Amino acid sequence: MDECFFVSDLHGEPGRYRRLFERIRAEAPAAVFLGGDLLPSALAPSRGPDGAQAEFVAEVLEPGFVALRHALGEGAPRVFLIPGNDDCRIEEELLRAADARGTWDYAHGRRLSFGGFPVLGYACVPPTPFRLKDWERYDVSRYVDPGCVSPEEGSRTVPVEEREARWGTIQRDLDELAGEADLAEAICLFHAPPYQTPLDRAALDGRSFEHVPLDVHVGSIAVRRFIERRQPRLTLHGHVHESARLTGEWRTRLGRTHCLSAAHDGPELALVRVDPARPEAATRELLPAD
Repeated sequence: MDECFFVSDLHGEPGRYRRLFERIRAEAPAAVFLGGDLLPSALAPSRGPDGAQAEFVAEVLEPGFVALRHALGEGAPRVFLIPGNDDCRIEEELLRAADARGTWDYAHGRRLSFGGFPVLGYACVPPTPFRLKDWERYDVSRYVDPGCVSPEEGSRTVPVEEREARWGTIQRDLDELAGEADLAEAICLFHAPPYQTPLDRAALDGRSFEHVPLDVHVGSIAVRRFIERRQPRLTLHGHVHESARLTGEWRTRLGRTHCLSAAHDGPELALVRVDPARPEAATRELLPAD
């Protein structure tokens, strides 16, 4: 198996995408994994589905990967992507349409394969303080951390049934996605990092909500339990931008599973290079985006 690229949380920044496309063209990796929050931010209070995200898919994201496929021919990488909690679900139709055209593999909620490795994708994160709830679920129960907004509140760009919003959990989704499959060789592409690891450390030190101290770990308990129980070969994560800066770590292990994060809170492109056959040799480089 050859080296693959993993990036996450590019948030529609043109400079980061230019650098990513440049490195793909130069190095021709076997695959590229994009771990969510692909599009220009919709989380600001004044923002929402204003057309900017659809524009970005149509004018930057898909044309960029189509151009690479034409330039590299048979050497073009396989592309796997999931959305993140900053991406409006109303644009999922565009991501699926590009999947149908062969531009990439839309991986959320799907079991795919790559070079003999099963690939599972899952975009949802536990409840956050943000109002957009398209890709948020309760984690293992209907508990919501202080200061966060439940999936039953907030706003959505695509409506869901009340039962789904009220009772859906990440834990149940992952169990249904994986079924009884053997995941020993699997690559799992998640937006949420596993709870209480170096990958989910947020800058919440000393902060409280209504006099309740906030947990500085904001990852998913369900994702952690899933990894510990099913032990995939490799898991890829994003979401908590400042985690690597705060902890000094972008990788961890849970049992035999290697867990890597490409989240980054600086202007650079955080590029993780990993061979799924040798995940222990993975590297991470910060590349100037301009």
